[in-house]
Amino acid sequence: MVALSVSGWCIAQPQWPNKPVRLVVPFAPGGTSEIVARTVANELGRQWGETVVVENKPGGAGTVAMQDVARAAPDGYTLILGHVGTLAVNPYMLNNQPYDVNRDFQPITLLAKVPNVFVIHPNVPAKDFREFVVYAKRHPGRMNYGSAGNASAGHLAMEYLKLVTGMFITHIPYRGTGPQLTDLLAGRTDASSAGLPALAPHIKSGKLRAIAVGTQQRIPALPDIPTVAELGYRHFETAQWYGLLAPAGIPTDIARRIQEDTQKALRANAVTERFAGDNALPGGGPAVEFASFITQEQKIWSDIVRRAKIKPD
Repeated sequence: MVALSVSGWCIAQPQWPNKPVRLVVPFAPGGTSEIVARTVANELGRQWGETVVVENKPGGAGTVAMQDVARAAPDGYTLILGHVGTLAVNPYMLNNQPYDVNRDFQPITLLAKVPNVFVIHPNVPAKDFREFVVYAKRHPGRMNYGSAGNASAGHLAMEYLKLVTGMFITHIPYRGTGPQLTDLLAGRTDASSAGLPALAPHIKSGKLRAIAVGTQQRIPALPDIPTVAELGYRHFETAQWYGLLAPAGIPTDIARRIQEDTQKALRANAVTERFAGDNALPGGGPAVEFASFITQEQKIWSDIVRRAKIKPD
């Protein structure tokens, strides 16, 4: 009888997933975050036989989306794309967040690291990085740069660059990479830093001028563009990174299933080809590894936030 009861209970439990899964992205459409999210979501949907719905939810430096997911049921049907800003910077930049990133979310796995590229509009009177720094320092406050929003990877990269070079350039936050690129391409802003996927077409067409990359090594897609480190700022390094998180309390077996299936997705041809084309390095490690990575990033960026006096605009 006991065996029959247990068997009956198991049969009664719905198999996960048996309905669409929501993947929340804390930025507007058109940026690297959406590219990473949709690439992985499409492959997970193929594996699961259920749609993974990518929902862009910008606002509040990512806090709108994070609060939404923190309040969601921890049943595996709501996930969020975490990144350096929401996980490693906001806790030290923003006061009174309505959640705790280390308590209210369960890291699942790292998805990708994407090189930051620094670009300027061709109207800026500088041919390369060194000329850009010289011009900016001679005209403090005259130039501006756009970002996908406060605490976005582009905002952080530019503020870090300002810190090490001594430049003063005004920050203009937008609600996503797409909107800020619209103004940059029109010449209404002067500079930006973003992931290569969003910038590559405009660099290739000559509408934007790449002047440096934030990684320690040059990237294959831009072999002639130097790193900031090789230009005299030896320890400078910044890259965008993205990972999956769920509301705290998600069942262990479902969290493990998502992590394992995501690792498979990151090895699928469609994903590896897209990531390779964007010079993105895939993740896919276990949850404990991602949690440790977040902790290390928090140590790094808490210090940069303090030294650069990064504040919400």
